[in-house]
Amino acid sequence: MSTELETRVLRKITLRIIPFIMLLYFIAFLDRVNIGFAALTMNQELGFSPTVFGIGAGIFFLGYFLFEVPSNLILNKVGARIWIARVMITWGLVSGAMAFVQGTTSFYILRFLLGVAEAGFFPGIILYLSFWFPMKRRAQVTAIFMAAAPLSTALGSPISGALLELHGFLGWSGWKWMFVLEAIPAVILGCVVLFWLTDRPAKAKWLTDEERNWLMQTLAAEQSTKAGSTHVSVWKGLADKRVIALSLVYFGTSAGLYTLGIWSPQIIKAFGMSSLQVGLLNAIPAIIAVVAMVLWARHSDKKVERTWHIIGACMLAAVGLIYAGMVTTVVTAIIALTLVNVGISASKPPLWSMPTMFLSGSAAAAGIATINSIGNLGGFVGPVMIGVIKEHTGSFTGGLLFVAALLCLSSILVWLLSKSAERQNSAYQAPHSKSS
Repeated sequence: MSTELETRVLRKITLRIIPFIMLLYFIAFLDRVNIGFAALTMNQELGFSPTVFGIGAGIFFLGYFLFEVPSNLILNKVGARIWIARVMITWGLVSGAMAFVQGTTSFYILRFLLGVAEAGFFPGIILYLSFWFPMKRRAQVTAIFMAAAPLSTALGSPISGALLELHGFLGWSGWKWMFVLEAIPAVILGCVVLFWLTDRPAKAKWLTDEERNWLMQTLAAEQSTKAGSTHVSVWKGLADKRVIALSLVYFGTSAGLYTLGIWSPQIIKAFGMSSLQVGLLNAIPAIIAVVAMVLWARHSDKKVERTWHIIGACMLAAVGLIYAGMVTTVVTAIIALTLVNVGISASKPPLWSMPTMFLSGSAAAAGIATINSIGNLGGFVGPVMIGVIKEHTGSFTGGLLFVAALLCLSSILVWLLSKSAERQNSAYQAPHSKSS
């Protein structure tokens, strides 16, 4: 049962940290996937084929992959305040520069640099939450933070659609206005981070001495319980088979997430919708996903269960993708995209609650970054395969089935990982039961 002190401390740190980092992730995700809306007019203006667009949209994740682990290790060393500020300012500048794309080469280069600039943000925040919240609350606060992604789609889609209607204003295309205007908040918030974020509880002057001591002691006690099984080496964190398995699981969910973020506007546009209509319709699945995500994570925390919460969500998303490949009306398309949105969004919080159950310190920084960097390669493979298959078949169906298969593979890997953990626990308990 929670004490009055515990309730007060958790409420304070939740109100101080979560709304702000949600706002940061909202802007990050918007700048990451607004390329999907730009494509509604940019592709024709610049002569991009589905394959060229798919590669350009996905190449972001190659830059992300290469610089993710070093970026997260730097954050762990210099602190979240300085490093998150650096990340946001640089990605805002690169995102705004997307307005000056002239052809395929500049498109590829700027998308790659955007990935480099943003590398470390998401896993850095996941690591940052572990500095502040006890394990039993982590899935729920992670879900609230990650709700910013579908919220970004829900609120950002109508905004992006509306900005495209600025076409011709001051001689600029609508997609150019969209990139510039949606990049400005990242630069501004990057400066605000320097004054708002607190690196660790020990530096939290906005907590009383009693509150600060309780939080530090609680988190320290959790670390000590992991001492027997926690990897303290960065390299062990990178090589842990559970980290590799979770990376592959995340690969499938990322392929699904960015297939949605990058291609769903074009899927809806194919039914004859205007850019503004696409923005409004694309918001519907995301709004439903926000609610489902938080409720699913709360249920996962209540049951203290992660495996089947991840599997169930991944399979729902796979079903949605299969259905999306068969739809013939805009209504059924929105239903299918809703299933995918709900499944993908709901899978993330329980998945991201798993690494810090067996890793801490530098190993946690490296492990979380490894999962995110390898997993986000799915954000390259998914959109690229959709583009290549669409160019060769004239349909989204084959690509959607491919991504659905990746999500089924993610479900199988989670199940195998849980079985491996059960065997390890049985092997550990057997000699101890004999000795007792």
